[in-house]
Amino acid sequence: MWRETLEDLRVGLSAGLRGSGRLAGEGFRAVPWRLGLAPLLTVLSATITLAIPLMIWNGKHALEVFPDSDVDLAAAGRQPNILILAADGTKLGSRGSDLGEPITLDDLPPYLIDAFLSTEDRQFYQHPGFNPFALLRAMLANYREGRVVQGGSTITQQLVKNLFLSGEQTLSRKVDELHLALWLEARLTKREILELYLNRIYLGANTYGLSAASDAYFSKTPAELTLGEAALLAGLPKAPSALAPHTNLEGALARSREVIDNLRETRRIDEMTAMVAKADRPTLRPRGIRDTDGYFLDHVAAVLPTLIDEGRYDLVITTTLIPDLQTAAENAVQEELYTEEAARKGAEQAALIAYDRHGGVVAMVGGKSYPESQFNRATQARRQPGSAFKPFVYAAAIQAGFDQQTVLVDGPVQVDGWQPTNYRERFLGPLRLREALARSSNTATVQITEAVGRAEVINTARRAGLKSALQPHPSLALGAFEVPLDELTASYLPFANQGEISRPHAITSISTRSGEELYRWEPSEPQQVFSVKTADKMTDLLRYVTTSGTGRAARVSGVEVAGKTGTTNEWRDAWFVGYSAHITAGVWVGNDDYEPMNEVSGATYPARIWSAFMTVAHETEGFEPSPLPMDEVMFASDQDLWQLAGTYALLKQDLSKHAYGAAPEPEQRRGLPSLYGLIKRQTIVGRVATDDPPGEYTPKN
Repeated sequence: MWRETLEDLRVGLSAGLRGSGRLAGEGFRAVPWRLGLAPLLTVLSATITLAIPLMIWNGKHALEVFPDSDVDLAAAGRQPNILILAADGTKLGSRGSDLGEPITLDDLPPYLIDAFLSTEDRQFYQHPGFNPFALLRAMLANYREGRVVQGGSTITQQLVKNLFLSGEQTLSRKVDELHLALWLEARLTKREILELYLNRIYLGANTYGLSAASDAYFSKTPAELTLGEAALLAGLPKAPSALAPHTNLEGALARSREVIDNLRETRRIDEMTAMVAKADRPTLRPRGIRDTDGYFLDHVAAVLPTLIDEGRYDLVITTTLIPDLQTAAENAVQEELYTEEAARKGAEQAALIAYDRHGGVVAMVGGKSYPESQFNRATQARRQPGSAFKPFVYAAAIQAGFDQQTVLVDGPVQVDGWQPTNYRERFLGPLRLREALARSSNTATVQITEAVGRAEVINTARRAGLKSALQPHPSLALGAFEVPLDELTASYLPFANQGEISRPHAITSISTRSGEELYRWEPSEPQQVFSVKTADKMTDLLRYVTTSGTGRAARVSGVEVAGKTGTTNEWRDAWFVGYSAHITAGVWVGNDDYEPMNEVSGATYPARIWSAFMTVAHETEGFEPSPLPMDEVMFASDQDLWQLAGTYALLKQDLSKHAYGAAPEPEQRRGLPSLYGLIKRQTIVGRVATDDPPGEYTPKN
């Protein structure tokens, strides 16, 4: 019987497919109770015929969409996280994706988990990765409103979108999302999916996951969050950037009240608890990372590619920054510049950088406020150093045979038609080398440059570490070129280290989150760029600047320091760069738009900021005051000169007393005060900056 029935179906179906109505009718009349089966079979056959290629395409497309089997789900779909630590291991901040410590569901209070489930996916434990009813409901709601007002994505779909997909709203992206949701559900348990979601969901302010967001907004771990705080975070996935509480607190709070209502609707909390939670307004307590740390964090991120190939893995970077010194630097800048006097003087910006003896950056302030301006004036701003460049001129002179007692003439001088002047156009006449640097004499410095040769001055600066463009113009002597603060400050390190150069660096080690070390800083072989004698003489000269010259405001009680002021034309830039036995630091004060300040010189705000920073720095463990490194016997011959000067001063006083009946007030100067105003002209011996053979150079009046 069944064979006859099959034969009738075959005949009828064949006739129908051939288009013969008569044969089809005859065939199916043999089985009248199956009269309606022919159209169904026809539709089924056509559907299968069309579905086969569609299924083949779907399978191929799924294979293209599915990630590799060994994909790292913890790192997929985001920028690598760069965790940056201070020298003592404390967290400074991060760049890239901000991640916290991984969490498990066992670490979290139940109401925190419920807040996300009741708001984002109430059927999470029932659906296979997508919820067709939620999708249909969202489509109808969006159609009625004419815009997107409701999402139908499950937690699994949100997760795969964060891990693998872009944010574009297209049909193909939605299809990919469904494929990946099914793939993820097949690969992980519901518990694992939820844990991964809570560790990876974007919650605004560049934070990914509950741990990072809890720390960023409340300075807490997720386990410490209150119900109100948990509701605030659970409301962020809808629009994390628009609702981020640090920029839109009221919007975030309004959304958190909706989350609390969801908890009440799903009976996870009662009415009274909901009322209390709404009344308990969460208070933001952003994590304790200082604004100005951002300059250093950006600097570390910029240096990183020069040390390793970043790849796609999370990194942990240990730096040279010392938190106590960083705090001292920030306070020193703020206390001097956040004043009414500074505002009247037109001093709007400042920068500070400090190195240890090995060239490690221990403090960096790139400006008054990182949130207001991310431009790092310590590393990116190129400004004229003015007289802060003069130490390299004097170092070249010492290498050419000058010493601290060499006599110069501070008077009008002209080089190639250019005539430099001194501050307030005053000239001091004959004076010693140490006095010329301490008084920051422009004309004396230009004479030295011409005597030893501009090329030699440039060569000296290059050996010290200056890399900026230096042209052999007459104005080179007065720092008429541009250089960043970090570069100029680092070039003083050879003076501080008795002629040995130290390479500036900010990073000591780089490793992956799993502990694999990728880089470690190692001290380079000692390189002597100046002789010990030259460096010690420079330290003697620069120490005199701080005790008796333009740098007196930079003195630090109980600490031997040396340094040099710098001021450019029309008071546009003011500098102080100097060092102690432990730290070399530089300060710049000025305006980003090059607007002139009101008589702000290197001897004012920069020197005071420098002194305030160094005072606190030398109260820090490991930086206790120590004498500047100098050979104590190298200046023994000076004693004879001091005795001669003293004898002459007494004779002059005695002569004045007998001639005029009263002795003049003695001049309080180191050096040879008896020579001031007496020597009318002095020959400077050194190499002439011309094509002529070496000989004597006599400056013109």
